Amino acid sequence: MILSAKNIHKHFEVTNGQFLSVLQGISLDVTEEEIIAIAGPSGAGKSTLLHILGMLDRPTEGEIFFDGKNIVLLKDDDLALIRNRHVGFIFQFHHLLPEFTAIENVMMPALIAGIDVAKATPRAVELLADVGLSARMQHKPNELSGGEQQRVAVARALMNSPKLILADEPSGNLDTENARTLHQMIFELRKKYQQTFVIVTHNTEFAAMADRIITLVDGKIKM
Repeated sequence: MILSAKNIHKHFEVTNGQFLSVLQGISLDVTEEEIIAIAGPSGAGKSTLLHILGMLDRPTEGEIFFDGKNIVLLKDDDLALIRNRHVGFIFQFHHLLPEFTAIENVMMPALIAGIDVAKATPRAVELLADVGLSARMQHKPNELSGGEQQRVAVARALMNSPKLILADEPSGNLDTENARTLHQMIFELRKKYQQTFVIVTHNTEFAAMADRIITLVDGKIKM
């Protein structure tokens, strides 16, 4: 078991003491090498749940155990350290740094973690080869296609060999062909690196490929 969320609630204050309840009692376990798809209509709380699982936000109520440790109790600095070392993120928009090359973007999580360039480079080269971009390593984001940019983002998420990768609509901005290429790539990377993924997606074809589908409706898991 990598992650276990228990009775997660999330409320946001909207106006004058009125609260919007986005998540209502979510419980979820994630085991090693699993690919879980989180599906459901817009506004169901999928991205909010992903952000909480990834320690980008805190629940209003509930517990989250990561590697057996209740991370809800940790300070922000400790959470940031866990995020950098043990969690990879892929978003709908690639969020690559425009002034850096593909390989520099992929290495960035390692450099932030204090690993020097000489040690980080072989890993980044291997990951870019895994996503079919060996010939594009020295290109900057504006010299890459949309599909290539997102593949760089996938390689970056794997850079620190995280225990868990969280993806929020990773193929949402891609055409059908590039989306299918990305989906297949994720499964190949899972096999090669024994990687675990939790993926929010509206793509029914992609969700059907997952080991499990968790459907959220109105902030609750649809049973």
